[in-house]
Amino acid sequence: MNVMAFGSVTDVMGESIQLEHIQDTDTLMLELNKRFPALKNSKFLVAVNKKMINKNTRLNGNDTVALMSPFSGG
Repeated sequence: MNVMAFGSVTDVMGESIQLEHIQDTDTLMLELNKRFPALKNSKFLVAVNKKMINKNTRLNGNDTVALMSPFSGG
């Protein structure tokens, strides 16, 4: 799967990484926190295949996950 970072999240993990064998977003967060410990202190939103999520979501190998800094309308 492709994990893309936007906003301040890129300061921690770069623009994107490829991961395999990740079953769900909870497992993904554990793996990302292990690889990038500074993520634990970051606030960000998560989208899977361009849909914002707020609970554990099943993933498969061709999914795209985006990690984005919080934003507000204006």
